Amino acid sequence: MCLDIDDTLIDFSAACRGALAMLIGRQDMWPAWERITDRHVALVVAGEVDYASMHFRRTQCFLGELGVEVDAEDVLRFEARRKDLVRRSWRLFGDVLPCLDWLRAAGVLLAAVTNASGEHQRTKLADLGLIRFFDYIAIAGELGVAKPDPVMFHSVCAKLGCEPGEAAHVGDKLRTDAVGAREAGLEGVWLDRHETGDEVPDGVHVIGGLDELPQLLVSEFARVGVPAQR
Repeated sequence: MCLDIDDTLIDFSAACRGALAMLIGRQDMWPAWERITDRHVALVVAGEVDYASMHFRRTQCFLGELGVEVDAEDVLRFEARRKDLVRRSWRLFGDVLPCLDWLRAAGVLLAAVTNASGEHQRTKLADLGLIRFFDYIAIAGELGVAKPDPVMFHSVCAKLGCEPGEAAHVGDKLRTDAVGAREAGLEGVWLDRHETGDEVPDGVHVIGGLDELPQLLVSEFARVGVPAQR
């Protein structure tokens, strides 16, 4: 079983939105931050920059869009304050620990699969007590490939010692996580916590919370090795 991290296990966007709003004194710039972040993360995955450089350049670009004139020290101070605020605001969704406990008790091998920074994600998982659940942590920047590229999913399956058809991946992004996994031959599960009502492609399963995952596994995915309920 593969699980995305941010906004699947950890309410990361809420922490980031809150930190950003606190720093700039406005609530409307989150879409711009996400757009700029996606563009710069792609550079990391492509091997053009490292994560530290990406964080600096992303923040510099964002402040530029705000029309704020800054020097390098200003960018570093802003990013340091933002990271501190975000880290102090990380929270698990309430359905995470019961689900992970169930999966481990069922003997399911678990991988965390993320397009974000390795050091950042490992710190987050450690701080919130999640490291112990995972047999493998797949980091896009370390593998040189990112979701939804099939290579990302296939490399995780190889590490877990299973075929793609014997695995499932759960994540909050419909295209990146669920459709990407399905296209790679895994079962794709979209975690739609906000019940967006978006049209779901054929072959993609939808759950509203991780509390629904055990029943889905038992009823639909017997081949991933989950035992039937007794």
